[in-house]
Amino acid sequence: MSIIELTDEQQMIRDLARDFAVNEIKPIASELDKEGKFPKDLVKKMADLGFMGIFISEGYGGSGMDTLSYVLALEEICKACASTGVIMSVNNSLVCEPIYKFGTEEQKKRYLPPLAKGEKLGCFSLSEPAAGSDAGSIKATAVRDGNHYIIHGTKNWVTNGPEADVIILFASTDISKMHQGVTVFIVDKEAQGIVVGKVEHKLGIRASSTSQIIFDGCRVPIQNRLGDEGEGFKIAMNTLDGGRIGIGAQAVGIAQVALEEAVTYSKEREAFSQPISNFQGIQFMLADMATRIEAARLLVWQAARMKDRKMKFTKQAAMAKLFASETAMWVTTKAIQIHGGYGYTTDYPIERHFRDAKITEIYEGTSEIQRIVIANQVLKGF
Repeated sequence: MSIIELTDEQQMIRDLARDFAVNEIKPIASELDKEGKFPKDLVKKMADLGFMGIFISEGYGGSGMDTLSYVLALEEICKACASTGVIMSVNNSLVCEPIYKFGTEEQKKRYLPPLAKGEKLGCFSLSEPAAGSDAGSIKATAVRDGNHYIIHGTKNWVTNGPEADVIILFASTDISKMHQGVTVFIVDKEAQGIVVGKVEHKLGIRASSTSQIIFDGCRVPIQNRLGDEGEGFKIAMNTLDGGRIGIGAQAVGIAQVALEEAVTYSKEREAFSQPISNFQGIQFMLADMATRIEAARLLVWQAARMKDRKMKFTKQAAMAKLFASETAMWVTTKAIQIHGGYGYTTDYPIERHFRDAKITEIYEGTSEIQRIVIANQVLKGF
């Protein structure tokens, strides 16, 4: 681990998350993955521990912790189950935070306490069938009608979609302006005109639900608009900067558990009358895995600290997400190689970590998008 000093409070949060992950999540993680079962009870327990609104102030029902505490807890949760971790990540980074940062006082008082306490669950609805990385191509529309907006459109890849109670929705109030015409709304999912569409069957994070959400004439009160008309793209990019720190932490957690399991297996598995951990070929793989994980973790921590210090962290968040996600994919691949044929079966959890790792290179901005973000920041001199 890093020699960067953690406060007593940060160590307490990490240890609390670790104990919960080991004792409550890990024993049922494989079953949740196999059945594709949403971990409702675990989500409630995470809320009871303060993990569903971790950096929301106590005045709004949150834990009042910093971003570094959040990534420390999230890494531990994701070591046990990346599906459970992403549910926590979305609720914190993509739902609570934009309301906390851009919402009115009335919006904060109404939505943050139940979200932070686990009484309600949130989802983030930006991507569409023809608008993923290109957020400026949003086709969902929000047309003003007196004191309401009428929403029409289909959203794709909505994490927590089937279970969510609150939707952070991005729609266009002026399609001619492209990204400058995007506006954000806080939508109660129980409102009429909302239908959960196709629920995806995924390669990994199978215990986390992902679905389409279809809006067909849904009426949203004007007081549920988050920010002003046309501010949606700015809010989305700001929110995703923070979200990428969380996905970086998720990737580090997946990579770390893969390394630990590879080390354990290499000490137990014998070939040519000795543990395979004695072979230099295995040792070199373990050394490279450990080094990349430590570098990824430090990038995530740096981005988290910069966010906490209210510094510009766009580049650092993109770097952390890019490097950590590609590290997770690389490390889990090597971990399967160390396990040999057993790694290719469901007898060991390493194949689950391998499947879970892939999505970290895709959601909340693909690796290619991260490189664009980083290059733009470098060219601007940041």
